Amino acid sequence: MEEIRLPVPIQTMMIIAPTGTIFYPQVQWLKSRALQNKINHGILNSVYQMFMKGYQHNYMTKIIGEYEVKNNQRGIISIIMTNIATGPTLSHPVENLTAFTTDIRTGKTYSLSELFKLNTPYIERLSAIVKHQIDKRQLKTYQDFTSIRPNQDFYIADKTLVLFFQSFEIDPNTSGFPIFPISIYDIADILKENGPLGKLLHD
Repeated sequence: MEEIRLPVPIQTMMIIAPTGTIFYPQVQWLKSRALQNKINHGILNSVYQMFMKGYQHNYMTKIIGEYEVKNNQRGIISIIMTNIATGPTLSHPVENLTAFTTDIRTGKTYSLSELFKLNTPYIERLSAIVKHQIDKRQLKTYQDFTSIRPNQDFYIADKTLVLFFQSFEIDPNTSGFPIFPISIYDIADILKENGPLGKLLHD
């Protein structure tokens, strides 16, 4: 069995600070130390940005950071990281969610547009699917949903592309993040063949 087809070992690391505790992942045992360092640095940079989002309220803010590995197969790693900020000036906990998707062959971190072929209407296709799910699930939004952002947040879970929004971004729900799972088979015709979803499509 090719090594690239196996899950990549991931170690949980921890940052302990007066303001809280943050758990975050680091990939291990890659043949290329340069690629391993590149990927781990990218993850750590995302963790730092998440920390600053939570800490910006005031110095008394307390933060808890966690992560989940959503995909770890075929050389494609997709991770979500959350932090919850609480403090005396906050009426309720403030949650942030970010995702990190990379290919261990190259160390490249992907944005949404890079999953699709050039000059394809991926925004329109995905927006239509999200709108259909909003209507079917009878989700209450601030206004009629029209479109995702070109750089919409996402993660990959097996053969599913999951688009997500931050709390309060499109709806008034105080708990959780609005997520919209999309089977890659429903968008196979516009996927970039050598992109993360393209590599998972034909397995």
